[in-house]
Amino acid sequence: MKNLPIGIQTFSDIIQNDYLYVDKTEKIFDLVKNPKGVYFLSRPRRFGKSLLISTLNEIFEGEKELFRGLWIYKADLAWEKHPVVKIDFSKSKARNGDELINYIVYQLDKTAQLYGITLEQTQYDIKFDELLTKLSGINKVVVLIDEYDKPIIDNIENKELAIELREILKGFYTIIKACDEHIRFVLLTCVSKFSRAGVFSGLNNLKDISMNAGYSSLLGITRQEMESCFKKHIDQFLKSEGIDKSELIKKITYWYDGFCFSRSGEKIFNPFSLLLLFDNSEFSNYWFESATPSFLIKLIKEKRFDLNRLDRVEVSESAFSSYEMENLKVVPILFQTGYLTITGYDKERMGYTLAYPNFEVKNSMIECLAEAYSFVERELVNGYAWKLIDALRGHDFEIFFDTLRVFFANIPYDLQINKEKYYQTVFYLIFSLIGLKVKAEVKTNKGRIDAVIIDKDIYIFEFKFNGDKNKALSQIKEKKYFEKYFEKYQNTGKEIYLFGVEFTDRNVGEWMVEKI
Repeated sequence: MKNLPIGIQTFSDIIQNDYLYVDKTEKIFDLVKNPKGVYFLSRPRRFGKSLLISTLNEIFEGEKELFRGLWIYKADLAWEKHPVVKIDFSKSKARNGDELINYIVYQLDKTAQLYGITLEQTQYDIKFDELLTKLSGINKVVVLIDEYDKPIIDNIENKELAIELREILKGFYTIIKACDEHIRFVLLTCVSKFSRAGVFSGLNNLKDISMNAGYSSLLGITRQEMESCFKKHIDQFLKSEGIDKSELIKKITYWYDGFCFSRSGEKIFNPFSLLLLFDNSEFSNYWFESATPSFLIKLIKEKRFDLNRLDRVEVSESAFSSYEMENLKVVPILFQTGYLTITGYDKERMGYTLAYPNFEVKNSMIECLAEAYSFVERELVNGYAWKLIDALRGHDFEIFFDTLRVFFANIPYDLQINKEKYYQTVFYLIFSLIGLKVKAEVKTNKGRIDAVIIDKDIYIFEFKFNGDKNKALSQIKEKKYFEKYFEKYQNTGKEIYLFGVEFTDRNVGEWMVEKI
C-alpha cells in the first residue's frame, strides 16, 4: 500500500518516493500534444493545480523516465526539452504594487540565472519580454503560472489596491501575447476568474478549459479512480468503520463527491479531503477547515443574498462569463471557489442548476453562515444543533425553545436591514443544520409551512413575527398543514406535533404545542 502524498505538490517527489499517484497523464497529453497551446484553468483551492504545473514542468524538461508506468510514457510525444518559466503567485505576499513588481522581477532573474542568461532590462514587463526572447534561443519557451490572481484575491477587500495589482499583472501577462513567436505552451491557473477580463484583455488567444467537458476530471478524483487507486486504503478503512464495502463507498461519496465543472455532469471527489480521509480513517470537514471562506460570508451578507437559493440555484450560461471586482456577484464566486457546483443542465434553455456539492461543504458552510448571522461562535453551533435534536427526540420542548433563543440573543439590535427577513434567515439556517445532523426530511421557508422536521416523530412549526402563538397554531390546523404527513406516515408509529410560536422583542417568545 503506497503512502499518500499529503501536502506534496512536486511530481518528481511523488514518483521518486513511491507515493500514490492517480494517473492523469492521458488528459495532460491532450494539452501538450498541440504544437502551441495557451490555456487557462480555474479550479477551487486544494484540487491539485500546483501538482499539474509541476507535472507539466517535468514533461517539458524532457524527464521521460519519471513517467515510466504512466499512460503518457508510451504516447507519441517527442519529450523535447524546453526552457520553462514557472512562477507561483501563491508564494507572493504583495501588500502593495512595489512588492508585487519586486516578486515578479525576482522570479524572472532567478529563471534567467538558471539558464545562464543575463537580463539587462529593469522594468518588470520589458524584462519578461527580454527573458522570453533570449530563452527562445535555446528552444521555444513554456510558461507555467500558478495562482495568477492570488495577489488580487489577497487584497480583494481593498478595492483600490486590488485594482492597482490587477493593472500590474495585466502589463505582465500582455507580454505573453506579444512574444507568441517564442512560445511553445502556456498554462495559467487560478481559483476565481473574476479578474480575468481585466487582466487578460490583451491575451485573446487564451483558451479557457475550466468548463470544458474533456478536462472536467483533469483535476480531482473520479469514482472509478477512487475505487481502483485507493483499493487497499479502502480495505484498511473498512476494518475501523465496521460496515460493508458498498456502505463505506456510499458514505465517502455522500461526504466528498459531487464536484462538477462541466455540463456533461462528470462528478469528482475533492482530492485533499479524500487523502486526509484515508490517512486518518476518520470522516471530517478537511477541505473546508483548511480555509474558512470569511470573504465570501461577508459578501453574502453585504449583498443580502437569499440563502434559501443555495440548495438550488438556476443560472444562465452568462453567469459564468468574466466579470470584474468592481461588481462582485455571489453565485459565480461560490461556483468558482467550489462551494456550489453544477448539478444539472437544461440544453434547451442553456441554463445550469447549481447546489452544494456534498455533505462536507453544505454542513460546514451552513455552520459558518449560522455563526455569521446569529453571532454564536462556530465551535458552539454544532453542539447547540445537537441539543435541539436531543430535545425534540426527548420531547423536552422547553429545552428546545430555550436553546433556539441562544441563536437570536446576540444579534445586534441596530441591524440596518429588514429585520424580519434577517430572523427568517437565522431560522432557515438552524433548521437546515438540524436536517443535516439527523439526515432526515427538513423543509424550511418553502411553501406554506415555516418548518417541518421528520425524524423520530414529525414536528411542524409556524412562527408569527410580532404575532400570536394561538393564531400560529390555529393556522396550522385551519389550513391542515399536517394532513399529508398524517397520510404518509400513519402506519410508521411517528407522532405529529404542531407548534405555534411567537417571535417578539427580537427573540422566540411564547409557544404552544399540540399532538395529533
